[in-house]
Amino acid sequence: MKKSLLSLLAITAFATLAGCSTPSAITLNDGRELQTTDTPKFDRDSGFYEFKQLDGKPTRINKDQVRSIKDL
Repeated sequence: MKKSLLSLLAITAFATLAGCSTPSAITLNDGRELQTTDTPKFDRDSGFYEFKQLDGKPTRINKDQVRSIKDL
C-alpha cells in the first residue's frame, strides 16, 4: 500500500511540474526566432528579457530587439 501511494505521489508531482512550464517563441526585430523553455521574465531595472533557450543556455535580450513573444 505504501509503495503504490508513494508512486502515485511521485507521478502527480512530475505531472504538476511538467504542466507549469510554458515554452515560448521570441521573434526579434530582425526576423530571427528564439525558442525558450519557459516564459521569459522581464527585468525592469535593466530593460532585458531573461530566459533559458532549449539547450539550457541562459540568455538576455534587450526589450528594444523583441518584436513579439508567443506561447507555444
